[in-house]
Amino acid sequence: MSKLRFATFGAGFWAQFQLAAWRELPDNQCVAISNPTRSKAEALAKRMAIGGVYSDPAELLANETVDFVDIISSVQSHFGLAQLAIANRLPVICQKPMTETLEQAEQLVRLAKQANVPLFVHENFRWQTPVRAAAALLLSGAIGTPFRARIDFISGFPVFDNQPALKTMNPFILMDLGTHVLDVARFLFGEAAKVYCQVQRVHTDIAGEDVATATLSMKSGATVLCQMAYAGTPVEREAFPQPLLFVEGTTGSLELGPDCTIRLTTAEGTRVTKHLPPRYPWLDPAYAVVHASIVPCNGDILKALLGQGPAETTGEDNLETLRLVFGAIDSSRSGIVKEI
Repeated sequence: MSKLRFATFGAGFWAQFQLAAWRELPDNQCVAISNPTRSKAEALAKRMAIGGVYSDPAELLANETVDFVDIISSVQSHFGLAQLAIANRLPVICQKPMTETLEQAEQLVRLAKQANVPLFVHENFRWQTPVRAAAALLLSGAIGTPFRARIDFISGFPVFDNQPALKTMNPFILMDLGTHVLDVARFLFGEAAKVYCQVQRVHTDIAGEDVATATLSMKSGATVLCQMAYAGTPVEREAFPQPLLFVEGTTGSLELGPDCTIRLTTAEGTRVTKHLPPRYPWLDPAYAVVHASIVPCNGDILKALLGQGPAETTGEDNLETLRLVFGAIDSSRSGIVKEI
């Protein structure tokens, strides 16, 4: 069959890796790219041998024949660009967070459903190799029924160096990192019933918070503590950008360490396994576990676009993650437990 042709909206830091990941998969081709600063689109298009270059996404869609749109731009632009794609009856993939507000996300999901247009969110943390391995073990019942867990993303990595725009985000860590961590919590343990969250700001030159601690009461009865920090505090074993995990179950425990190592402990003892991601030549070693996860995330969405089965990270599914994110934000501001 012929390849699905797509256009990319955005030529920033993540676009180069998203496009490289698409090339690891069959049946797709990026034919055009749009970015408000045309020179950035031209530079990326030249590197990736993409023919169409635009500064206006509407002009791109008027002049190019594409089968779907991949939005890899700032969160402020997601709502409008996704609306544009839906109005043109084009399936749309959107980077996380899907939108700036919960109301926008709900509207976008509703518009896509009314237009019968597939909407996906590029939520790749759940596709990290060690996270998938941990999920498989939990699903197998290896530690019985999980009743308490901790998900940590506490990093000294200088994230503002290559993404300075993050300094202006407010809320920051719950919108940027919380969308990932809270989605992993949902992926591993199901839906949350309640959330209580506290935040702090350690960096003095940023608009939002850079530390968050969220306690989730899951509908399964489990309690999940999510700890996030971009405070820049040096840590002995830097895990960036891999979330760490410790799960207590009725018959054992599971620990995912910073080197992609899982320690599974039951009455029979401890079994240690390693789950390293693929090492694609285009990935940045500092982001290896995340960049590698883009490929299976894209592959899962591509499968759905080709009519070969449902995708995990649909707009409707990610809306549940955003309800949890904005619940945590509301809790941090009000100081009370929020029902989801």
